[in-house]
Amino acid sequence: MTPAARLSAAIELIDTIEKDRVPAAKALKEWGTAHRFAGSGDRAAIAGLVWDVLRRYASSAFLMESDTARARLIGMLRLERDMDTATMGALFDGSRFAPAPLTEAEEAALSHRSLKDAPAAIAGDYPEWLDSHLAKVFGEDRAAEAAAMASRAPLDLRVNTLKSNRDKALQSLAHLHAKPTPWSATGLRIALSADARNPGIQAEEDFIKGAIEVQDEGSQLAAQFTAAKPGEQVIDLCAGAGGKTLALAALMQGKGRLIATDSDKRQLAPIHERLSRAGVHNADVRTPKGEADPLADISSTADLVVIDAPCTGTGTWRRNPDAKWRMRPGALEIRLRDQTEVLERAVPLVKAGGRIAYITCSVLSEENGEQVRAFVARHPDFAPVPPEQTASVLWDKAEAFGEAALQSPEGWLMTPRRTGTDGFFVSVLKKVG
Repeated sequence: MTPAARLSAAIELIDTIEKDRVPAAKALKEWGTAHRFAGSGDRAAIAGLVWDVLRRYASSAFLMESDTARARLIGMLRLERDMDTATMGALFDGSRFAPAPLTEAEEAALSHRSLKDAPAAIAGDYPEWLDSHLAKVFGEDRAAEAAAMASRAPLDLRVNTLKSNRDKALQSLAHLHAKPTPWSATGLRIALSADARNPGIQAEEDFIKGAIEVQDEGSQLAAQFTAAKPGEQVIDLCAGAGGKTLALAALMQGKGRLIATDSDKRQLAPIHERLSRAGVHNADVRTPKGEADPLADISSTADLVVIDAPCTGTGTWRRNPDAKWRMRPGALEIRLRDQTEVLERAVPLVKAGGRIAYITCSVLSEENGEQVRAFVARHPDFAPVPPEQTASVLWDKAEAFGEAALQSPEGWLMTPRRTGTDGFFVSVLKKVG
């Protein structure tokens, strides 16, 4: 397919996503099935265009003074890819399979309009109903913070120290141009261009042998801030597919007792194969069976309970840009209830002097600091560990991290703009009573 034909396909897909209200991933998959002639490079390029339009969904329409699929694509090419009008004109030439030529109105918008006076929700590309929520956290910086959350994410990997180290992994993945992450001592980062194909990490020898796992650096840091130690009893209460469980196992050096469970047994399904591949032998996976409590035998014995809490996922917008446009206010209310329930479930598991690590991939204060303050009010025998103390696990990078991330009495908030990670909140609560 020609570059111009890819643009036409992207316009068609965006129109389908809008009119049929289908998730972008589903629309892209169905389009690929129906257009077998499109090679993997074509599909990757078209997917990149569609995802970038969703990243700049509001700002591109504002720039072009039009909310059509075509206008959003043209606006995105200017805002996200910095394409000049002449280059665009050469692609929008009306030839076979190419989009129709740029109109006078489109050329005028590209020449004279900008986001200089755009409202924060437009400049930051997020739903207007979230404006007050983001203002509570970021104030006048909310548009810039949200714009960074709309940017394209790199591919981050965590080196499994039970099987390898970062220097070995860097050599092994040199062909993918992997670089060390700025904060995590076990992190690798692979930058991805707009049209990049999936690098196929799952086919790499290091992945097959369990030496690396796909994990955002922010998630790696969240696990490190729990300070899980060899010999401890650690419970991963919302283990899901096991990303943080694997990171906790590496911190524990395979020593101690690691229990992984989740209220949704379907989420747990992949964890068994992942633990085996990673060489984790001290993990006990407890799958729920009916109404029985899989942790009924545990009472006040855990050194650490990790809660990777269900949340709105606002911190992961750059990896799933259409999720924010499908998010509704009611989703926040549901998640707040879920978080309260799982926090209460953790309380009786923790021994005196033990701790709860509360983690979200959200930037909203309601799910983060406010949730922690409400928990401490209900349970005065728990107190937040000072954030600077939790960040001490970063050693010589702790001071720089403290200057980059947002710090509160309740914990740390990482964001793409500040730390180059996904948005993560981490609070460590110690049982002091």
